[in-house]
Amino acid sequence: MTSTVPQAAVPIHYKDAGVDIIAGDALIERIKPLAKRTMRDGVLAGIGGFGAMFEVSKKYKEPVLVSGTDGVGTKLKLAFEWNMHDTVGIDLVAMSVNDVLVQGAEPLFFLDYFACGKLDIDTAAAVVGGIAKGCEESGCALIGGETAEMPGMYATGEYDLAGFCVGAVEKSKILSGKDVAEGDVVLGLASSGVHSNGFSLVRKCVERAGANMPAMLDGKPYREALMTPTKLYVKSVLAALQAMPIKALAHITGGGLLENIPRVLPDHLAAELVVNSWPKSELFGWLQATAGINDLEMARTFNWGIGMVVVVNAASADTCKAFLEAQGEKVFNIGRIAKRTAEAVTLH
Repeated sequence: MTSTVPQAAVPIHYKDAGVDIIAGDALIERIKPLAKRTMRDGVLAGIGGFGAMFEVSKKYKEPVLVSGTDGVGTKLKLAFEWNMHDTVGIDLVAMSVNDVLVQGAEPLFFLDYFACGKLDIDTAAAVVGGIAKGCEESGCALIGGETAEMPGMYATGEYDLAGFCVGAVEKSKILSGKDVAEGDVVLGLASSGVHSNGFSLVRKCVERAGANMPAMLDGKPYREALMTPTKLYVKSVLAALQAMPIKALAHITGGGLLENIPRVLPDHLAAELVVNSWPKSELFGWLQATAGINDLEMARTFNWGIGMVVVVNAASADTCKAFLEAQGEKVFNIGRIAKRTAEAVTLH
């Protein structure tokens, strides 16, 4: 019987198969000081172990854990094309911590997943540096993650990202939107730009414009304007939750204003938004003109300049607006809550 096992084959090492363990170890060493800057009370074990451990603060009498996960989407395609990797990590953090925030929760810790075909340490370190910065700005500890090098799964120079956040809120202070009532005011917190949604259409607009792309948008080179990372609302909104009678929050992500605001409204109520009540940037004006879409489609596709919505009673609206502005936010009174007759969000 003839053996099918080669008797004197040249050894094939893991690196020959496309996975460089030494590079992975070097990346971990680059990441450790970045993660260390994000440490906060409660972290028991972080980067390097098989599992990250976090102790929930005793300040909570009835702590409820709130979790969120997300990615960056096709915005990454522009990061690859333009070699701009240092801000997409902020996007990754923001998409999850802002979601956790709308339940009234304080983000506690974050884990990331970075997958690529071949590990480029400098690129990965730039991405994770953005993740660490986003965590630091959110008061959220980066306590773990995973770097996966998978030859053949991704094109050269490309990678994918996923993020996972856990926060906590006192059970009695969970924001569910159940107290929202007719006559309440809708405040809009300005976005920093497109954030991380709608980039399949953004990329089509860039392709359509071609050589006619404007050199500058909103005082920035157009690539910088498009890649501006998602705004982190954690610190300002957490402060407002402690001081103001906020009834509901909505993070304006995929689906824009039209699909995200109804997620925090009782079924019998609707939000009536006044379109000219907040400024529209050159960037959004260019996107709308280039795509050739109407206001309704803009509000369904993009945040359109409003990254977070706050619902408060009319008597508290001005005070809440002033408080958030003192925290550094740009705040606009963009509408009111009314009895629902047809659509859950209407534009006027």
